[in-house]
Amino acid sequence: MSRPANPVTLPLADYTPQHFLLGVADGVATVTLNRPERKNPLTFESYRELTDFFRACSFDDSVKSVVVTGAGGNFSSGGDVFEIIGPLVKMDTKGLTAFTRMTGDLVKAMRACPQPIVAAVEGICAGAGAIVAMASDMRLAAPGAKVAFLFNKVGLAGCDMGACALLPRIIGQTRASELLYTGRFMTAEEGERWGFFSRIVAPDQVLPQSRALAREIAQGPTFANTMTKRMLAMEWAMSVEEAIEAEAVAQALCMTTADFARAFEAFANKAKPVFQGN
Repeated sequence: MSRPANPVTLPLADYTPQHFLLGVADGVATVTLNRPERKNPLTFESYRELTDFFRACSFDDSVKSVVVTGAGGNFSSGGDVFEIIGPLVKMDTKGLTAFTRMTGDLVKAMRACPQPIVAAVEGICAGAGAIVAMASDMRLAAPGAKVAFLFNKVGLAGCDMGACALLPRIIGQTRASELLYTGRFMTAEEGERWGFFSRIVAPDQVLPQSRALAREIAQGPTFANTMTKRMLAMEWAMSVEEAIEAEAVAQALCMTTADFARAFEAFANKAKPVFQGN
């Protein structure tokens, strides 16, 4: 359960991860799960390195948004059967709990990451891979994308890595229950209809359109976008009255930014605002 040997360095554009590919351009960091011969499974090491990466995003102001994708036409097949599941059956309760908390840390890091995250989903998106897509803020899909929360297929509960908390909020309690109890694949068409995917695009357009969406977000007001992500998460646990008050405070803070003044000046001059993230 040790962390990767190479700690994440800043700026992220200079960081070379060991267990996924990373590219940074135009304010967008693209994370590519890169074991295409196995449909990009996750390992102990990649869990840790991904978690560390998303935590490091909080400290790199040059990264405004993140795209997560998989190489070779698949998103991710989930935890590697031989490198993760095999060792797990030999662990004691203490070791197993350390593992399940480690996997949950990845979801916590993605949700705490101030940058909006777009998942570009093609092909198989299963198990922990489906969780990574679920933990992203937005998801685009190719027509052949298939999403499955496979935990009950290996004798486990569907309550893995926050699935029972997050998935019902995205697609509804009944639909989430069906997927978590059966472990069946949700098609791209179902996923779009149910609200899991924002839209379905041509296979060769999933990554380009995901990056285009991420760039559009990156060109927006950074502080305000971060506040939107925070409030979307925090307001789940609030009453409507509490949410309205919290949003009043959040919006007042946004009004103190230079980007807010820039937007007014651009509007007054009939120009498009150029946000600078402060």
